[in-house]
Amino acid sequence: MNMHFVASETSEARAAAERMRTRYGDHKLDASEVVVALGGDGLMLQTLHRVMKLGKPVYGMNFGSVGFMMNPFSEEELEDRLAVAQRTRIYPLAMEAIDTSNKSHRALALNEVSLFRSTYQAAKLQISVDGAIRLEELICDGALVATPAGSTAYNLSAHGPILPIEAQLLALTHISPFRPRRWRGAILSNHAVVKFLTLEAAKRPLSAVADNHEFLNVVEVTVREDRTHGVTLLFDPGTGLEERVLSEQFSAV
Repeated sequence: MNMHFVASETSEARAAAERMRTRYGDHKLDASEVVVALGGDGLMLQTLHRVMKLGKPVYGMNFGSVGFMMNPFSEEELEDRLAVAQRTRIYPLAMEAIDTSNKSHRALALNEVSLFRSTYQAAKLQISVDGAIRLEELICDGALVATPAGSTAYNLSAHGPILPIEAQLLALTHISPFRPRRWRGAILSNHAVVKFLTLEAAKRPLSAVADNHEFLNVVEVTVREDRTHGVTLLFDPGTGLEERVLSEQFSAV
């Protein structure tokens, strides 16, 4: 099997990648059948964005602190592990953000699209779903839309719901809300189109972030799922993303 190895910047991951390149060979990305990523979830996210248009599956080995999307590291029997690996297909969110100079910015997000206040002033947002205003004014530090794969990341930290990985749903979650106090976010169909309007943009500037792409001074942000793109993650049998998300739902830690 033709493999392409990538590694995070840590000395341990880079050294392990060099040993595995020597042992299993290392093909150029375009000529590979699978990408093996040695690092943490941050490296995995970067790698998935890199291979999205190439259709290469990615098998991660954990050299990070959490490694939610990674497999345990071992230099042994890698070809056998890849041959029996379970595949999980995930799809990104497409974000279009318009800033105060009327410039449009586009990006894809596999985890979430987030809006954040840029100053000490709380943000004021209007939220529409499928063209209908659902929340006239949300006063908060920000808000986000998360995919099922991203629902266990920042969305969970913001007290959003964990979504089953195969669910055709999106999580709409506020970040440190002030008003209205009783709104707890929403679970939406993956066909929903969510639009955020920045209220009082000059006084209360916002930034929009799609995974690791940030755009400043946004006044309008539209988010929808994009099924024309997708990535495939590989996991050892019995440890797939579906099982990890389900386990997270029952975790008391």
